[in-house]
Amino acid sequence: MHLYFLRLYLLGLALLALSSRPASAQSSALATLRGTITDSLSGQPLPGTGLQLTGPAGTTGTATDALGHFRLGGLAAGTYTLQATGLGYGTRRQTLTLAVGETQTLALALPAVALNLREVTVAQPRDPNQSLAAITRIDQVLRPVNSAQDLLPLVPGLVIAQHAGGGKAEQIFIRGFDVDHGTDFNVSIDGLPVNMVSHAHGQGYADMHFVIPETVDALRVYKGPYTARFGDFATAGSGEFSTKTSLESSLAKVEIGRFDTRRAVALLDLLPAGKHLLSNQTESAYLASEYTFTNAYFDSPQHFRRFNGLGKYTGILSDRTSLMLLGSHFTSRWDASGQVPERAVRDGRISRFGSIDDTEGGSTSRTNATAVLTTALPHDAVLRQQAYFSRYNFNLYSNFTFFLENPDQGDQIRQTDGRNIYGYTGTYERTGQLGRRALRSTFGLGTRIDDVDVALRNSVKRQVTGTIVAGRVFEQNLNAYLDETLTLTEQLTLNAALRADYFVFRYRDAQDTETSGRATKARISPKLNLYYDLTPNTQLFVRSGLGFHSNDARAVVVNRNDSLPALPRAIGYEVGSTFKPLPALVVNAAFWALHLQDELVYVGDGGFTESAGRTRRFGADVALRYQLSRMLFADVDLNYAHGRLVGVPKGENYIPLAPSFTTVGGLTLKQPRGLSASLRYRHLNTRPANEANTVQAQGYFLLDAVASYAVGRFVLGATAENLLNVEWNQAQFDTLSRLPGEPTEGVSELHYTPGTPFFVKGSVSVLF
Repeated sequence: MHLYFLRLYLLGLALLALSSRPASAQSSALATLRGTITDSLSGQPLPGTGLQLTGPAGTTGTATDALGHFRLGGLAAGTYTLQATGLGYGTRRQTLTLAVGETQTLALALPAVALNLREVTVAQPRDPNQSLAAITRIDQVLRPVNSAQDLLPLVPGLVIAQHAGGGKAEQIFIRGFDVDHGTDFNVSIDGLPVNMVSHAHGQGYADMHFVIPETVDALRVYKGPYTARFGDFATAGSGEFSTKTSLESSLAKVEIGRFDTRRAVALLDLLPAGKHLLSNQTESAYLASEYTFTNAYFDSPQHFRRFNGLGKYTGILSDRTSLMLLGSHFTSRWDASGQVPERAVRDGRISRFGSIDDTEGGSTSRTNATAVLTTALPHDAVLRQQAYFSRYNFNLYSNFTFFLENPDQGDQIRQTDGRNIYGYTGTYERTGQLGRRALRSTFGLGTRIDDVDVALRNSVKRQVTGTIVAGRVFEQNLNAYLDETLTLTEQLTLNAALRADYFVFRYRDAQDTETSGRATKARISPKLNLYYDLTPNTQLFVRSGLGFHSNDARAVVVNRNDSLPALPRAIGYEVGSTFKPLPALVVNAAFWALHLQDELVYVGDGGFTESAGRTRRFGADVALRYQLSRMLFADVDLNYAHGRLVGVPKGENYIPLAPSFTTVGGLTLKQPRGLSASLRYRHLNTRPANEANTVQAQGYFLLDAVASYAVGRFVLGATAENLLNVEWNQAQFDTLSRLPGEPTEGVSELHYTPGTPFFVKGSVSVLF
């Protein structure tokens, strides 16, 4: 099956390569339209803005590149109507006339306006793989974000669970996956990778807490392994976050809530109008900071505190060059109550919010620096280069089995991870014509190096008593991809791509040289996608691709015989549509399937890799966004998945913690001034906690509400979580544990982190 897919993708790439030969001389009689789209207020370019050109030969379209530039070539002489549309911006229409062989240049500025779903277009001419673009752009405007934990749930169909006092990365559920902390979902922010390879706690560990939510500007979502830009961990999907390029105004914000919750945020515009560093150039720069403290709702105070700082500069150095510089620092410290065994609550030993070991907790920090240089080259090409560096530290105390292994002192462990991350990504993108058809070619090249000191140790009340495993990991990924998108007809677009990844794994064990060593592994991941614009408001798509998630370097070095594959393969495919059955209703629907060669989980609590074996999933996703009136919006996501282990007897083949149904949605009143409000729900169904379904993780249904009132320079806000005060569980596991006085073999049952009870907080913001 793999060879069949590979041959199919290579055939698609070959056809594109053959078709990309220079056009005949008669094309010199055709006209070309070029231009730039900018924000009318800030003057910053607007990448990804959609354009439609209607004229003598029908309608064609494109979108602006990273510098806000666009090009439409192969045009017959005549009169045309150009329409530029960006969500949150006013539509601009312009009539123009092109002469034979003429190249005409336009400069358009779009004003920011209130959200209007009637203006949303479903086709994505520049990045057709981002079929959820319309949905996610709407969500960024409508869905409230109160903390860093609210960022990942902006991905349609994604649900999270927290289980370590708010300081640890969330557990992620999407498309029938419990992806642990990120093993099968790739996350980035401003091009910085969030997932951590060979992490002390779990493979692909993705901690988003270093992001200040008020600075986030955009999210691009790619479900499935269909996009060549993403490699490791991009099996269930990928999410690309980006921070604001500029601020509309400076901001100071204070929040106070239940459970001793306090939060302060400041955003400061460093280059307001008239204070640019470079004369006659478009620039922006700002600083942002955040401080959070809470004791949370547990019996033992959590003493959670977090500080975030960020600085960002963006400069349009010339018509052909832009520069982005970003630096940030994050630090967090907390105490945690750990997971609660059901029997301890049932017999009254502890309360629902109690703890068996209240000395759990930890600390973490991350410092980032990155620079992005984007340059327009001749022949309608754009070169984007990014270099980045991160310094990361992680220190976690946990106790999942209580007194199972050590009846006298307990089973507490300490996990530590200290790493430097170095990386570079470069993309060369060229937009051209094949006759009258648009052809976009992208070549990407990159590398990432993780240099890590990692350890797992025994501890008692945070005092280390012995070392289980410790060593140094060096892991490097070299990657390259070729991505070709060809408009075959006015309605049909073909996207074919090929990605190559090469990994170097090195591990030096501090105690045992036999478990030290070096290994290498390569993976080829072809992609083939088709998009058909049935009508201006209906796009159909068929997508397919191969992907992978990497194994922990320690397991790769030890298992050189491939008993645990280093880069287990994923094969995914789906069919669906983004369409507008009504002018103000946007719908995305997809039927999908995903097969994994092996689901590997690095169990940081034991220092080993666990294999679930082959798995198979299929399901359906539906997302609806509807504008009921000028200011009232409704949204709902419905996600079904059926997953099973392959080659395992029926009844013993359930995938632990894999949800089969999730849904989120709500009603939102959105106004630029005055009152805005949102009432939202979340539901995750009851699901198996082990392969035999003898223990179940309990589902929940929750209601939350957010309201704000803007008057002058002030914004008053209020947030209420769990309005019905439901008793619900966040993270849940079937765990074997032992309490004092129990048999030495322990008891296997559901252990959980209790979810937030009714919680309310208020806020005051000042714009200046």
